[in-house]
Amino acid sequence: MQTFVTEAIEWPESAPALRRKVRDLVDAHGEKDPVRRANCWTKADPEFSRKLGEAGLLGMTWPKEYGGHEMSQLERYVVIEELLAAGAPVGAHWIADRQSGPLLLRLGNEELKRRWVPGMARGEIFACIGLSEPNSGSDLASVRTSARRDGDEWVINGQKVWTTGAHVAHMMIALVRSEAGSERQAGLSQFVIPMDAPGVTVKPIIDLTGAHEFNEVFFEDVRLPASALLGEEGNGWKQATAELSLERSGPERYLSSMVLFLELVRYAGKHPDPAVTQLVGRLAAEAWTLRLMSASVAAKLARREDPALEATIVKDLGNSYEHAIPELVQACVEMDMASKDALAAVTGYLLQVSPSFSLRGGTREILKGIIARGLGLR
Repeated sequence: MQTFVTEAIEWPESAPALRRKVRDLVDAHGEKDPVRRANCWTKADPEFSRKLGEAGLLGMTWPKEYGGHEMSQLERYVVIEELLAAGAPVGAHWIADRQSGPLLLRLGNEELKRRWVPGMARGEIFACIGLSEPNSGSDLASVRTSARRDGDEWVINGQKVWTTGAHVAHMMIALVRSEAGSERQAGLSQFVIPMDAPGVTVKPIIDLTGAHEFNEVFFEDVRLPASALLGEEGNGWKQATAELSLERSGPERYLSSMVLFLELVRYAGKHPDPAVTQLVGRLAAEAWTLRLMSASVAAKLARREDPALEATIVKDLGNSYEHAIPELVQACVEMDMASKDALAAVTGYLLQVSPSFSLRGGTREILKGIIARGLGLR
């Protein structure tokens, strides 16, 4: 595909030291349970997030003025790749570090930046995203949650759903309808909502494994100061879709099942069955290609280019890859799924949760439409 031009990545000289630093932190504190280590960017551990903040591994590309460390996008990529490959519990700070902090720095007024960003860099303030709403599926333009201007304040009413990490988050960046009577992408704005504001209620959604990752969030006459508006009034759709580029291209889009791949490699070492060896080779080759594509997007972001199409392609291909791993392992290896063996336990867990991989950050159908438009096919 000529549209996606990968490039030879020149990893920074600091990469080996950064990898060693992350591995030492994970060894000292990281999660040992192989099931907990799978799909780790949804597993919250605030204490571990604070340790990363103390070590200067959060807000790495942000200005020092706001608690950041002014390092490069590729140095940050090295760190998050190491964290995900090790299965570190990074869910608490993930959204703040990945997109809410950068969005505040780009569009936020000085009050918003000073209030939220330094705490995010310290690993003490966590964020969630208010996009999806009930009965809307992936149609983000059908937003019904409203913001009504009342003097110097905004009043928020409505509901968000499938909100990852809202139960540990301190703030939400929400897309709401700020112009009464507007439709679809028009009349939308983004607001920064403190999760402890009066009128905000969070209710858990427990998945079929018993895990608490998603939530419903209700807003009942939540009053916000005028300064809570993020960016330009009415420009929320453009801002939110640009934000999704930060969400779609990272290594979390193909590493959710990496712990299972590592367990398969260990199994293959003891039982060098040709079919297992062939599967290990296939999965390694695909992971290497996805890594090159994902890192190429990071390099484009570092050059301040807009890789929205490339990021969407990475998410689509990456989700297909991480979704396929547990099914391929189950088809290749005879195992007792009720046993306590690590390979069986991780396979069983991922078979249950992997159908959701293609939903978060945009369903496969939505992504195909974006890719088709990017290629000039619609």
